[in-house]
Amino acid sequence: MSALLAALLFGVSAPLAKVLLAQTSPWLLAALLYLGSGMGLWVVRRLQHVQPVTLAWRDWAWLAGAIVTGGIAAPVLLMTGLAGMSASQSSLLLNAESVLTAVLAWVVFKENVDRRIALGMAAIVAGALVLSWPGATAEHSATSTLWPSLAVLGACLGWAVDNNLTRKVALNDAGFIAMAKGLSAGSTNLVLAVALGAGWPGWETTLSAGLLGFLSYGASLTLFVLALRHLGASRTGAYFSVAPFFGALVSVLLLHEPVTVQLLVAAALMAWGVWLHLSEDHAHEHAHEALEHAHEHVHDAHHQHEHDGPVVPGVPHKHVHRHRPMSHSHAHFPDAHHRHGH
Repeated sequence: MSALLAALLFGVSAPLAKVLLAQTSPWLLAALLYLGSGMGLWVVRRLQHVQPVTLAWRDWAWLAGAIVTGGIAAPVLLMTGLAGMSASQSSLLLNAESVLTAVLAWVVFKENVDRRIALGMAAIVAGALVLSWPGATAEHSATSTLWPSLAVLGACLGWAVDNNLTRKVALNDAGFIAMAKGLSAGSTNLVLAVALGAGWPGWETTLSAGLLGFLSYGASLTLFVLALRHLGASRTGAYFSVAPFFGALVSVLLLHEPVTVQLLVAAALMAWGVWLHLSEDHAHEHAHEALEHAHEHVHDAHHQHEHDGPVVPGVPHKHVHRHRPMSHSHAHFPDAHHRHGH
């Protein structure tokens, strides 16, 4: 559920950002979106009196890589591409993020993949090719269609790297991770945008960008990190694939963009790919090795350990705990407790 809600919040960002691009530069808008994300989450955490978070040095390294690729580079590329193509096309093209996330998860981080998931990814790739084919629409020439598409695909690659690196720290405080990304990436891009001569927009545009960033990047990213804990990078990316369809729908309804044959074919291919992902049922006999770590959990089949004091059943709590070796069979995803071979 958290992955789907994250997808909804992020999906509407492309058409709404398209409106804001008429008032400011792509680089400055990217900065304002992430600053709104970080500052909004900082305020929420202050109001909730959240305890300070301490990360291990290794986790800081993973998070720094995620900030550079997904927080600094990716949003600038997306805003650049969005400035040169329709919001509906950009929205559907963002489906490539889930494909690239899964490929990196399989090849680099060794998450498992089956035939159904691979076929779904192939359908999404086919839809992206239809959508970005040079000269496929009368609205844009071949050159003007190609380069914005490549910029959006570059953003997808940046977020794919970000997703896999964030998975490494997903057991930490999700709100802190999202806040750190927003403040760090937003501040960096703000300095770069001003240094490159970007003009400051009116206060209405600034506030609108900040609010959009808080919802579509801050709240969405927090929910996405929560989903990473339970689903792994490739499956979370698959659920997140519905985001572009929300964006395309808003683009047609709000911006009155045309519904072309190209758009319908791409949407059909991508929808089929997403359905293949969402309908996956992965279950088999698997073994858990002994593992010791700390994260928020309840006492389920994977968390059966003793406590010094009483624990309220069903209420999440966090402490260092040890998993005993065990073997069983149930439906599962490649989360922090199911990263075994196949």
